[in-house]
Amino acid sequence: MTTDTLAPSAPAGDSLGRDAWRRLTQNRAAMVSLWLLGAMTLACFIGPWLTPWGLADVDWNAFDVGPTLEGGHWLGTDANGRDLLTRTLYGGQVSLSVALVATFVSLIIGVLYGAISGYVGGRLDNLMMRFVDIMYSLPFMFLVILLMVVFGRNIFLIYAAIGAVEWLDMARIVRGQTLALKQREFVEAAHALGVKDGKIVTRHLIPNAIGPVIVYVTLTVPKVILLESFLSFLGLGVQEPLTSWGVLISEGADMMQTSPWMLLVPSVFLALTLFCLNFLGDGLRDALDPKTR
Repeated sequence: MTTDTLAPSAPAGDSLGRDAWRRLTQNRAAMVSLWLLGAMTLACFIGPWLTPWGLADVDWNAFDVGPTLEGGHWLGTDANGRDLLTRTLYGGQVSLSVALVATFVSLIIGVLYGAISGYVGGRLDNLMMRFVDIMYSLPFMFLVILLMVVFGRNIFLIYAAIGAVEWLDMARIVRGQTLALKQREFVEAAHALGVKDGKIVTRHLIPNAIGPVIVYVTLTVPKVILLESFLSFLGLGVQEPLTSWGVLISEGADMMQTSPWMLLVPSVFLALTLFCLNFLGDGLRDALDPKTR
């Protein structure tokens, strides 16, 4: 009998991603939120073409009907007689698109900016962080109004305005993670092997700091949705014929006493999305935290 047959087999280990996914699936609130978010996204992007009053049948300039719960409209109509369910789903496309694009922009800028600042250190790190402090001192509304005065009202400016502010928090988080990681042994080994600084940042530091970044992304999306809704509520967001949940809530607030469904319907969609994103963020935080393993 050989020694190979007597040696016990090594247990198969799980990768960090697989282990995090297994622990995430054990969190019922996070998984229910994930399924609800998927259903909400599909409903917003496919639903307007499946409702009895789809986008092709909506008269966006019908101003002579008024809000009503009659006529076969499942959730009533708005002040202009347009189907509220269709408008709410269509507004969800804009709100979710703004949130995802602005979050992606802030993710790319913040991760690269924070990783470079933390890795280089010294005077460059101090200079880059002082620039972040200056950006923090600028009022968000002033920046948005300035952009709209210079470039005009455009939905892409909403992406730019929100993304130009939200990357600051991301940069600070990644910088803090990078300062802790660059003293680790695997970074020193990469230096000893002659790996270039750019590859160390992109292949070693950023992937190891991705856990807190993913968690913060799930918390940034609802924050961006609220910012877009706030801007639209003030009349600085999307304009007709586009709409968003913030625009619908603003219109519903004006008709709250006579037509409360105009306020309740978009508010329920917005609140449900925000709750799901926060529960999912909490679940990801617990799943990716190495102290809970």
